[in-house]
Amino acid sequence: MLHTWREKEHSLRGFQRVNRTRLLPICGLLLVCLLTFMLAGCRDIRQAATEQDTAYEVTDAQGTVVKMPAKPQRILTLSMSTDETVLGLVPPDKMAAVNDLLDDPVSSNVVPLARQVKGRIKDPSVEEIAALQPDLVIVPDWGDLTRVASLRDLGIPVVVCKGARNLAEIEETVRLIARAVGEPERGDKLVGMMEEKLAAIQEKVKAIPENERKSVVLLSLMSTYGGSGSSFDDACKYAGVINGRARAGIRDGQEMSKEQLVAINPDVLFLPTYNNHGNYDVASARDRYLSDPSLQTLRAIREEHLMEPDEAYIYNCSQDFVFGVQEIAYRVYGDAFHQEAGEHLSAVDD
Repeated sequence: MLHTWREKEHSLRGFQRVNRTRLLPICGLLLVCLLTFMLAGCRDIRQAATEQDTAYEVTDAQGTVVKMPAKPQRILTLSMSTDETVLGLVPPDKMAAVNDLLDDPVSSNVVPLARQVKGRIKDPSVEEIAALQPDLVIVPDWGDLTRVASLRDLGIPVVVCKGARNLAEIEETVRLIARAVGEPERGDKLVGMMEEKLAAIQEKVKAIPENERKSVVLLSLMSTYGGSGSSFDDACKYAGVINGRARAGIRDGQEMSKEQLVAINPDVLFLPTYNNHGNYDVASARDRYLSDPSLQTLRAIREEHLMEPDEAYIYNCSQDFVFGVQEIAYRVYGDAFHQEAGEHLSAVDD
């Protein structure tokens, strides 16, 4: 009986050993499957959390709420100024294309940055925009807004911004675009850099007595540009310069007659330099004023205060507007305000 019991016990233990040996791989396999499932679940949770953290909304200048699933990697804007703004907020490789005028050093102060972007556009159609596969399109409200609805119908996020005409609107647009590209902190930083630069310029302007402040008239390729309400007019105020057109009551968008120019009698004339790639006769445009007998009494012509400002600065409505302020002051008041060509404010870390 004892023998029989021991045999049974021995057999039972042998059976248990055999089954433990067989069960160990099975248990291990089940454990691996369980861990794999748990890790996959964790990844899904982390991914969902990341997507939720990355996704954001921005309300554009027209009050439209634009949903962004993630920070854009192929940004397209439909103006030079908005291109320049974006190039101060993200690296060039985040842009799908830039305006072709950014390659022209007469018009652009960001030529080296523009060269790092492959694509070029010039008033593109909806089809041309879609072909670039942008994940964000930024459109100024002075442009062709008929494209906005069509682009949104294609599922492309479109943010409409103001066509800024003064410092306050430029800063507002910088912050809007910064939110659109998912970099609001850089927008705040960029505005801070603008304010710092302006403060330095105005500190020098304070040293110029009020009775020594000079007047200027801008002769532009755009004959109706430069009156009150223009970005040039706002820049003149910060530069401590009297904008002759504005003082004469000429608003931006209104023509200035030669009789009005005589009445203004500016201390300085700003001459046009942009020739539109040889399609605009700058010499002829200047000659209409400088060789006109009726204008020879103008102080600026008589004393040869005829300046060629850097047009990449004085027409600038991006964060680099501040360099336009300095350019105006430099051309009117001299070397105390001198600056190099190609200056650009950027909040992108090197």
